[in-house]
Amino acid sequence: MRSITRRQWITLFAAQAGYMLDAMDVLLFVFTVNVLRSEFHLSAAQAGLVSSFTLLFSAGGGIVFGVLSDRIGRAQALIWSILIFSVASAGTALSWNLGSLLFWRALIGIGLGAEWSTGAVLVAETWPAEHRAKAVGIMQSGWALGYMLAAGMTALILPRFGWRALFLAGLLPALLVLVIRQYVPEPEVWQRGEVKGSSVGELFQGALRRRTIFASILASCVLFAYWGLFTWIPGFLSSPASGGGAGLTIVRTSGFVVPMQLGAFAGYVAFGWLADKIGRRPAFVSYVLAAAILTPVYGATRDEHTLLMLGPLIGFFGTGFFSMFGAMLSELYPTRVRGAGLGFVYNIGRGCSALAPWTVGYFADHYGIGTSLGLNSAFFALGAVLVFSLPETKQAELA
Repeated sequence: MRSITRRQWITLFAAQAGYMLDAMDVLLFVFTVNVLRSEFHLSAAQAGLVSSFTLLFSAGGGIVFGVLSDRIGRAQALIWSILIFSVASAGTALSWNLGSLLFWRALIGIGLGAEWSTGAVLVAETWPAEHRAKAVGIMQSGWALGYMLAAGMTALILPRFGWRALFLAGLLPALLVLVIRQYVPEPEVWQRGEVKGSSVGELFQGALRRRTIFASILASCVLFAYWGLFTWIPGFLSSPASGGGAGLTIVRTSGFVVPMQLGAFAGYVAFGWLADKIGRRPAFVSYVLAAAILTPVYGATRDEHTLLMLGPLIGFFGTGFFSMFGAMLSELYPTRVRGAGLGFVYNIGRGCSALAPWTVGYFADHYGIGTSLGLNSAFFALGAVLVFSLPETKQAELA
């Protein structure tokens, strides 16, 4: 990777930082879910509904900003996405009931969808074909870093200053906008484009129709599995054994999540190297099948040492495969509709996966949270089949 320029590295790390801070703001809710349930007297299903709102609105944010990035530029759209989720995180601190909580988490969902759509296409268009999956994997690893950052902030701020102060700290990512404005230019392939604009309708014309439909179904399945599992893992770890949980304290839960996300970080990065070497589809299948096997095992485990050992493996295989989407989807769509394609496919998946936190929460109320986590295994396995509905795009040049 010695041929990579300073500009390409700066763009990559800016997008990675944006995704890291986006993840931090989104996942602060995951770490405070039991505190907020007590504060607002929420059932597990209602708490799951809050996360579902975030995911549902992320679909709209991702689609709109995907189209917007084709019109105004990738870097400009990224700036606006960061401002949205930062303000929404701070707004969460003002919540006083379930309705206001839903409003702010819906707004942060818009920023979540927007940030990935713009950041992924920015990196994919800036880096060369032979290293594209590696770069997207590094960008995607920002989610794991954000997860750990959220865990650390929760352990540091929540016991001392309360949940409102914790969410107010989510305003800090807005400072990243200053760096992007100064140092991150628009990709050359976008600047050369003759048509600055796109529409979702173009994604369903000609050869793009089949790609859009099957890629959306694939994204929906694995995103359902991810959000159904990882939204509730902190709740599973901190719930009492009588409710099917592991019975850890909030601070110990944060400690368990960190090694899990270190595994996720390694999974994202390793996937990029593997996908550039053996192809997008084989790498994806190996990850999601491993996740399908590990998920029910993790949900059935109560021994702390075993949970600590399984955590990094769940993180590695249960999240690392997402590095495929930024690279592969960029390679499936031409420049004029690339932002729209990534935004639509990935965030339609997010929108459909909005049912996952509520579904797992519903079954948790009836059968215990640990047992309910195992439901996500089938969706991981289905993803291993659906990926073969899309062409292999290893080292494809963007046009």
